[in-house]
Amino acid sequence: MQLVIVESPAKAKTIEKYLGKDYKVLASYGHVRDLPPKDGSVRPDEAFAMDWELYGDKQRQVKAITDAAKTADRLILATDPDREGEAISWHVRELLAKRKALPKDVQRVTFNAITKQTVTEAMTRPRELDQDLIDAYLARRALDYLFGFTLSPVLWRKLPGAKSAGRVQSVALRLIVEREREIEAFRPQEYWSVIARLEQGGTEFPARLVRFEGEKLDKLSLGEEGIALRAKALVEAATFRVEEVETKPTRRNPYPPFTTSTLQQEAARKLGFSASHTMRVAQTLYEAGAITYMRTDGVQMDPSAISDARKAISDRYSGHYLPEKPRHYETKAKNAQEAHEAIRPTDFAKDKYGSGDEARLYDLIYKRAMASQMASANIERTSVTLRDGTGKHELRATGQVVKFPGFLAVYEEGRDQSRDGDDEDGAMLPALNSGDTPAKKGVDAAQHFTQPPPRYSEASLVKRLEELGIGRPSTYAATLQVLKDRNYVRTEKNRFFAEESGRLLTAFLERFFERYVAYDFTAGMEDELDDVSGGRAAWKAVLEAFWKDFKPKSDEVMERKPSEVTEALDEFLSDYLFPPREDGTDPRKCPKCEAGRLSLRGGRYGAFVACSNYPECKFTRKFAQPGGSADGGEDGELGTHPETGLPITRKVGRFGPYLEMGEGKEAKRANIPKDIGELSLDWAVKLIDLPRTIGNHPETGEPITASIGRYGPYLAHNGKYAKLRSTAEVFDTGMNAAVVRLAEAAAGGGRGARAAAEPLKTFGPHPESGGEMKLMAGRYGPYVTDGTTNATLPRDKQPETLTAEEAVVLITERAAKGPAKGKKKAAPKKKAAAPKKAPAAKKAAPKKAPAKKAAKD
Repeated sequence: MQLVIVESPAKAKTIEKYLGKDYKVLASYGHVRDLPPKDGSVRPDEAFAMDWELYGDKQRQVKAITDAAKTADRLILATDPDREGEAISWHVRELLAKRKALPKDVQRVTFNAITKQTVTEAMTRPRELDQDLIDAYLARRALDYLFGFTLSPVLWRKLPGAKSAGRVQSVALRLIVEREREIEAFRPQEYWSVIARLEQGGTEFPARLVRFEGEKLDKLSLGEEGIALRAKALVEAATFRVEEVETKPTRRNPYPPFTTSTLQQEAARKLGFSASHTMRVAQTLYEAGAITYMRTDGVQMDPSAISDARKAISDRYSGHYLPEKPRHYETKAKNAQEAHEAIRPTDFAKDKYGSGDEARLYDLIYKRAMASQMASANIERTSVTLRDGTGKHELRATGQVVKFPGFLAVYEEGRDQSRDGDDEDGAMLPALNSGDTPAKKGVDAAQHFTQPPPRYSEASLVKRLEELGIGRPSTYAATLQVLKDRNYVRTEKNRFFAEESGRLLTAFLERFFERYVAYDFTAGMEDELDDVSGGRAAWKAVLEAFWKDFKPKSDEVMERKPSEVTEALDEFLSDYLFPPREDGTDPRKCPKCEAGRLSLRGGRYGAFVACSNYPECKFTRKFAQPGGSADGGEDGELGTHPETGLPITRKVGRFGPYLEMGEGKEAKRANIPKDIGELSLDWAVKLIDLPRTIGNHPETGEPITASIGRYGPYLAHNGKYAKLRSTAEVFDTGMNAAVVRLAEAAAGGGRGARAAAEPLKTFGPHPESGGEMKLMAGRYGPYVTDGTTNATLPRDKQPETLTAEEAVVLITERAAKGPAKGKKKAAPKKKAAAPKKAPAAKKAAPKKAPAKKAAKD
C-alpha cells in the first residue's frame, strides 16, 4: 500500500479516485503542529532551537496517518507546491520519524492542478524534500515568533490597550495610519473649470478651456470665482473655430494571467471580495480541479494551456482576435523557486463553473487567462483644438474610439479610485475638420476643490505592499485580517480607517522601534528570506543578524518607566494632539480650568488626554480627538427635561462624551452617538428617554422598543432583536417597518430567532459520513451538521466566511468526541452530591493528563 498525504479532505477524496486501489490518501487538515504560544519556543541562545507542539485538534488525524504509515510500503508527501506545503510535508515526516512509523521509501510530489492527468504524471516524477524551502519556512516562522513574542510583552506593559505587533502587520498598519495623517494634513485648494458644450452634426460634445488671455491653463490656474466667470463670459461671446484635429492610433496589450496579488486586487475591485474571502473561494476552486494553484507569483502559463486558450479563442471569435504567435509573460518574482504557473482554469473548454461566489471568481479567472492570449486592442485617440479670432483663447476636446476591441471584448482590468482626475478621453467626438465652427449650446463654469489621497482599499493596500516588497502575496489575506481582528483598523465602504489603538501603536513603534517598521528594512528582510529559500543564505545567520540588534533594543524599551514612554509619545504626537490654534493661543491650555496644561496620559484602557491639575480639574478627552474637538469640550448643562424638570448635563469621560440626568444611583445616562450632528436639548431628551416604545406587536401583543446598545441602534421584541442602520431610525421607525425588520431578522437567524427551516449555506457531502453538510441558524447560534453530527461554530467565526474544509473539521472533531451525552448526564451529577461520588470525580482528572502530554512530540 502507498500512503499519500495532502492537506484537505476534499483534495484527498479527489486524488484517491484518480490513483486507484493501491493508494490510500489521507488529509493532514493543514499544518499538524506549530510553535507553542509561550516564551521559549524559539531559543536564540541554543542556535535557534525550536519546540514544536501538535495542534490539539489534530491528534485523531495524526494517529490515523501514523497507523496507516506503519503498514505502508511508500510514503508520498503531496502537499501544496509552495513553502508552506513543503513545511507541512516536513512536519509530517518528522512526526512519523519520532513515532518510529516512517516508511523506508519517502518521496515528495507536487502538482499545480488537481486533474487526473496532472496528478498521475506528477506521481511519475517524485523528488526529495526541498531543504532550502524548509529552511526558509523555519527562518520566517522563527522571525515572526521572535518579533511578536519579544515585542508584545513590551506593548502590554508600556502601552495599555495594545494587543500585539507583527513584523508585516505593523508595517501594513503604518501605511494605513500614514494615509490617515496625509488626509488630515491636506488643505483643499479651490479651482474652477470652464467647459463649453458644443454641437456638430447633431452630436454634442464638451470642450475645456485650456488657454486664456494667451496663457496656458493648468489645473489650478482658475483659482477663484471672479476669474472663472470672466473666462466663461469670454467663451460665451467668442466664436471658436477648429484649428487642429490630431488623431493618434494606439495599441493596448492584454494583461498577464492572475498572480495571487493581482487576483486579490481585481476580486476586491470588481466583486467586492476581501483578500481572505478571495483566497477561500480560490482554494475551493483549486481543490475541485477547476483552477491551478492559487498561491503564486508567476505569470507564465504551461504551453499546453496556452494551446487550449488559443483554441478556445478561435472557437469563439474570428481569426482577428488570435495573435499570430502565443504570448509569453515573464515573472517578476525575485525567487524562481516560489514562482509557479499563473492562476488559470484547468480546462478552457469550460467557461463556467460552480455557483455563487465560486462562479463569479471562476469567471474572472477564466476571462483574464483567455484575454492574456488574445490580440491587442486598436484604439484611436483624437484631440481637437479650437481657437477664437484673437488666438489668445483655446478650447480642447478629446475622445477615443475603439477601432478593434481585441482582448477588451473579453476583459478590462479595473482601476482604483482616483480623486482629482478629469478623464474625458472616453467622450465620443463627431467628425470634425479644420475650419469647422461647432454650434455653442452653452458654457459652464464649475467650482472644484482638490481632494486628499483616498484611503486604502484592500486592493490598493495589497498593491502598495507588493510595490514596496513587503510580505508575500500568500500572506496578505491573513495580515489584513489580523489588523481587523485586533481592532487596529475598521472598514467602511471597503476602505481602511485607522482606529485609535492602531494609531497609538504605530506612534509607539515609530518612536521606539523605528527601524523595525521602516519599509526598506521590512522589504530587505523579505529579500533575505528569499535568499534562504533560493539557497543563497543560511537561515540561522539571517536570524542571528536580526536578533543581535532587536533584542537589546527591546530590552532597553522594557526598562523604561511607563511614564517615560508616555512623555516620549506626548512629544512625538504633539503636532497631532495639540495642533496650533488659529488665534495663536497655547493649544495645550486646558479649556476647563484655563490654568492647567494638557498632556497625554496612559490608563488601564488606553491613552487619553488630561489636565495637569488633576484631580482638581477632571477635564479629559479621548486620544482620537486631536486639538480639543467638540467631543473634548467641557461639561455643560443643556437644559431641563420637559417632564421630570431635572437638568440634563453633557459630560466627557475617558470613553467619550455622554449625557447625565439626575445624581447618584438614580441618575440616567446615555452615550452620545457620532451620527447625530450638533447636540441640542431635543436630541438630549430623546437619548436620555431611551428605550422608545413603538407599540405592541399586532400578532403577540408584546411591546416593540427601539434603543441604542453596545453594538449600535436596534429593535427589540419578546427577546428577539433586529439591527437599525442609524440613530435617526431609532426615533423614526414606525410599527409596519419595525414588524418587517423583526421578521427579516428572525428569518435570517438573528439573535433570539428560532432555527431557520432552510440552511444558510450548503457545502456538499462530508468525506467520511457522506451526509450533506449544511450551515444552520440555531437557537444558541449558527452550527454545521451532516445530518448526524451537529457542531457549533466558534464564537470568533463569522458564519458567512465558513468554508467547506472548516465545516469538515468542525463536524469531524465533534463526532470524535462521541454523542452529546453531557446533557443527559448533567442531571445525575447534580443529584449525586453524596461523598461517594467525589472520589470518582477526583480520579477522572488524571486520565485527561496524558492526552495533553501526547499533544507534544
